[in-house]
Amino acid sequence: MTLEIIPFEPRYARLFKSLNQKWIEKFFVVEPMDIALLDDCQQSIIDIGGFIFFAKYQKAIVGCFALIPHENGCELGKMAVDDRFQGLKIGQELLSFAIAFAKKQGWEKIILYSSRKLHSALHIYKKYGFNEVAIEKNSVYARSDIKMELELY
Repeated sequence: MTLEIIPFEPRYARLFKSLNQKWIEKFFVVEPMDIALLDDCQQSIIDIGGFIFFAKYQKAIVGCFALIPHENGCELGKMAVDDRFQGLKIGQELLSFAIAFAKKQGWEKIILYSSRKLHSALHIYKKYGFNEVAIEKNSVYARSDIKMELELY
């Protein structure tokens, strides 16, 4: 499999929104924070020092994720893989890339928020070394019932 991971370009903003809306709507509902991040990802992620990357496979954009600045590191969010390309370990490739990129940035840790309903995702996060930590009482996402963290150094 030849997978290329490429950085954000404004022309991909609609794909970032579409990929994420599809998976969110499959399991949950789109929440206000989703709308804030997805409707203008340039302003809400890139312009505040964050990063968005895409998985390109067979000339098509098939996945994505964002790294959003957070104290002493970043938050991994908005990771999605097109249903038609799941099972090819694209999500794992994206996660591996995200971890390596965060290390190159010199960040101390990566955090993420997820849901216990997403068994496969949680399994992969644990496989890559993420550990469950206490979640804040007022999480920005109603669907989030688990917070995980990966110490990079």
